[in-house]
Amino acid sequence: MGTVRERAIKRVAYKLVKQYPDLWTEDFEHNKMILSQIAEIKSKVYRNRIAGYITRLKVRERQGTLV
Repeated sequence: MGTVRERAIKRVAYKLVKQYPDLWTEDFEHNKMILSQIAEIKSKVYRNRIAGYITRLKVRERQGTLV
């Protein structure tokens, strides 16, 4: 079974990927740094979860399994 993420994390991640498609990569550390610069997220845990989900979205996009 995979990790279940909150709806809010998915919503924010999809919105950011759609709004800034060229900024994100498959590297979690890079995505975390970019997220800190473009969004004001006070919680480190919340920021990391969003960056991790964006990373998974980019991997799925490369594999062709992103709907």
